[in-house]
Amino acid sequence: MTPSPAPLRHAEAAVAVVGGGQLGSALSRALREAGVRVDGPLGRGEDAASVDVVLLCVPDSEIAAAVRAHARDGRQIGHTSGATEVAQSGADFGLHPLQTFLGGEGLEAFDGIGCAIAGRTPAALATARRLASALGAIPFEIADDARPAYHAAASIASNYLVTLQAAAEQIAAGAGLSRGDARALLAPLVRSTVENWAAHGPASALTGPIARGDEATVARQRAAVAGHAAELLPLFDVLADRTRVLAATRETAP
Repeated sequence: MTPSPAPLRHAEAAVAVVGGGQLGSALSRALREAGVRVDGPLGRGEDAASVDVVLLCVPDSEIAAAVRAHARDGRQIGHTSGATEVAQSGADFGLHPLQTFLGGEGLEAFDGIGCAIAGRTPAALATARRLASALGAIPFEIADDARPAYHAAASIASNYLVTLQAAAEQIAAGAGLSRGDARALLAPLVRSTVENWAAHGPASALTGPIARGDEATVARQRAAVAGHAAELLPLFDVLADRTRVLAATRETAP
């Protein structure tokens, strides 16, 4: 029986990062800046040499195969997927930084962010926690069966926010604004809205015609969307309906 490997002590252990995409590149740079000995980012076919920990930054569909390819006695393997269950993947731990990356970031991008961790053993969980802490992130545990809901929330907060802003750019063209001008003008509004939501919660941060019961204005908005970007009408209608539900919580709050 192979003994459980000791938890990572980041000043001593070596970590191989597999996957040279946006997250793999950012993690490799950040861990080096944190004083961790890093091998990588390695290509998916490259062998991780004498390392204590392998951190997989590969698509979810490739995690299980990568785990098998890099498994060695006494080595811990972690993945960075937010949605994939650790036990199902065959990995020892999960480490998912709750942030969006373009690939050129370093340690500063991890400072103070949340980092979802999980481990199949106490030693593996300790490794994930120490890696997150070495990055300056705030580790929090997510159970395997809760990972899909957690990742869905993250996608709505980040990915779908970008999709919404793309829709706003498209509709702004109906007002004669270029996409670049729309971004420049709408970005301060987006930032202050997000800050208000973070500080006060969704109900208190909600403003606009639905929040004040001005359905006539909403109807004019809908007609404008129909005239300039009719394919976005289903999205507009769903968002308006959900906003009405949110606005109602303001009215019923004690």
